[in-house]
Amino acid sequence: MSEIQVPDSIDILEILKLLPHRYPFVMVDRILSINLGKDIVGIKNVTINEPFFQGHFPERPVMPGVLILEGMAQVGGIMAFYSQPENIGKKLLYFAGIDKARFRKVVVPGDQVVMKLELIKQKRGIMVMTGKAYVDDILAAEAELMASFS
Repeated sequence: MSEIQVPDSIDILEILKLLPHRYPFVMVDRILSINLGKDIVGIKNVTINEPFFQGHFPERPVMPGVLILEGMAQVGGIMAFYSQPENIGKKLLYFAGIDKARFRKVVVPGDQVVMKLELIKQKRGIMVMTGKAYVDDILAAEAELMASFS
């Protein structure tokens, strides 16, 4: 495995080098901290300019729960790439499963979603992480996420 320098924080330009996602489907704006093989913290700044708010819901904009889960998956994907840098630019990381998803708080424009993921296990090429998304230190969503490189 090749060594890679892990910065204190990761900005959007580096995120775009790692993830294949592009506007309007990038659901993480910055990585605040990363401990390889352990945990990662990322943020998504939610603005009224998000295209999904046009239809979800025009009179009362609410961020779709599935996009909060996608944001957690993208944050976990960044940790996976830093943990296995030989895959950067060569393989894609695919969502392999989701369990125990729960939504606890509505996320609206103006919120900053802080996504915290912890690696539970890695077995036969599948990474399993627990993810929690917070707004103002209040749990908004949580799930167990699985992903694998292909």
